[in-house]
Amino acid sequence: MVKAAYIHIPFCEQICHYCDFNKFFLKNQPVDEYLHSLAIEMKKTLERVPPHDGIKTVFIGGGTPTALSAKQLDQLMSSIHQTFAIDKIEEFTVEANPDQLTMEKLSVLKNAGVNRLSIGVQTFQENLLKMIGRTHTNEAVFQSIKNAKAAGFENISIDMMFGLPDQTLEDWKETLSIAFSLEVQHFSTYSLIIEPKTVFYNMMRKRKLRLPTEDLEASMYELVMEEMERHGFRQYEISNFAKKGFESKHNLTYWNNEQYYGFGAGAHSYLKKVRRENFRPLKKYVEMITKNDGAPYIFEHELTEEEIMEEEMFLGLRKTKGVSKKHFFDKFGRHMKDVFGLQIEEQKGNGLLVENDEYIALTEKGKLLGNEVFQAFLAFS
Repeated sequence: MVKAAYIHIPFCEQICHYCDFNKFFLKNQPVDEYLHSLAIEMKKTLERVPPHDGIKTVFIGGGTPTALSAKQLDQLMSSIHQTFAIDKIEEFTVEANPDQLTMEKLSVLKNAGVNRLSIGVQTFQENLLKMIGRTHTNEAVFQSIKNAKAAGFENISIDMMFGLPDQTLEDWKETLSIAFSLEVQHFSTYSLIIEPKTVFYNMMRKRKLRLPTEDLEASMYELVMEEMERHGFRQYEISNFAKKGFESKHNLTYWNNEQYYGFGAGAHSYLKKVRRENFRPLKKYVEMITKNDGAPYIFEHELTEEEIMEEEMFLGLRKTKGVSKKHFFDKFGRHMKDVFGLQIEEQKGNGLLVENDEYIALTEKGKLLGNEVFQAFLAFS
């Protein structure tokens, strides 16, 4: 049963230096044509793969969804209302940039049933904001959150990054301190990863990028875990912290290895054991919507049972709770230890996994070396 839908808006007014998501400069782009194609893709996909009991979560990401005008946002919301049973949606999230979150746009979102905002802040050092290609100011963050609360939003998440070029531990402490003062309900904190085809990647190749040491980056991660706990935010996933009851239901779909729709240029989906990726170029995406009856896929792969079990482990281990032994058996008809016994014992021996009667989970050390653990469960690939 499909319970989640991701919708991609690939337009940005400024390209961040670290971002490798599918995105395009907003100016002179065929936005209205794209939104029309998106509406067709959603409608046609649900005709092929109905959600049965209705979608529970919707997440609109980018790019920058709030780069759209209020009128274009309203058009997008209208398409969503025509496609999904809105009254069954429990969590409806929209990503936002602080300097684009006007009261007019907030009103459009609120009236359309959006009940969660994910605001890209990244850091509260304005010199670091400029370095990473962000255009907003601290004041814009404060005002956007104030406006969101005034518009009636009671579930607000902030994205922050550590391990940035020239970032110090004191910088990170200050960013966390300011973030806690904003009284939001959720934080996502990510370490910088240098991805190909980004500004930072080109700078690194030219040796013009001064990154923190691995030890400093580890200290930053340890600090965020300590400070989040001290301020009443529970870590429920490697990079995510929430007040009780405000965990991201949509993102848990991914970590629980459940099915989801993915709409838009470059979006990914997971339906009936098939992972798909849409064409990334706007022109090709729009063209394929027309040519291929609303199916703009560049890549399709039907997963084997072994691959699904692998994903169950390395996605589920991102959750602090870990992977349920009972759920694994109920889903696959095999005991986890019968499939991954060697890997589990090896990682327990390394001090990276812990086991009890119900779950296999990362240790505190394992959280620092998560990718090493995840790689160990690619047994069949």
